Amino acid sequence: MKRVLDLLCSFVGLVLVFPLFLLSAVVICLDSPGRVFFRGERVGEKGTLFRILKFRTMRLDSETPGLPITSRSDPRVTWSGRILRKTKLDELPQLINVLFGQMSLVGPRPEDPRYVALYTPSQREILAFRPGITSPASIEYRDESLLFDGEDTERIYVERVLSRKVAIDLQYLRRATVVSDVGMIFRTVLSLLRNDKQPTGGVR
Repeated sequence: MKRVLDLLCSFVGLVLVFPLFLLSAVVICLDSPGRVFFRGERVGEKGTLFRILKFRTMRLDSETPGLPITSRSDPRVTWSGRILRKTKLDELPQLINVLFGQMSLVGPRPEDPRYVALYTPSQREILAFRPGITSPASIEYRDESLLFDGEDTERIYVERVLSRKVAIDLQYLRRATVVSDVGMIFRTVLSLLRNDKQPTGGVR
């Protein structure tokens, strides 16, 4: 049932947001030269690697150098990128990942291999679940970039954020059902509509 929900919602979602896809692509191209999509390597279910899709929010010449984590004031983020990150529109292409079975609508956010390598044996339980677009930790840490400005971003992420996010999501996933996943999707939509404090940083 969870996979049926993923297939149905991702297909319908892609149809409904297609105009936003086109508009975002145009804005990205006008703002800075380069490709429209960012394809970052992530660790998926059972430790398999896949390429997550996002709209590109950073200058093309600065995506490879530097850490995978960005702060709110990171100069590598483009003008259009800040808008896309603030509105979460940069995440829309992940509906394609869901359609192809690499991700789910609800599940732990897929992590960069650099940080999965730091997982403890108990934290690696998170890899038993298909990564998702949203989760309890995704909602709670929508403002995680506020922790990074002016500090060692990677140290702060590893020491304060990473383990907490894994713990929150594991607590939910161990008891998750299709009904609770539907509720999580509605919680995510409400969080966006409330216009809570928006991050422009995080793991790119």
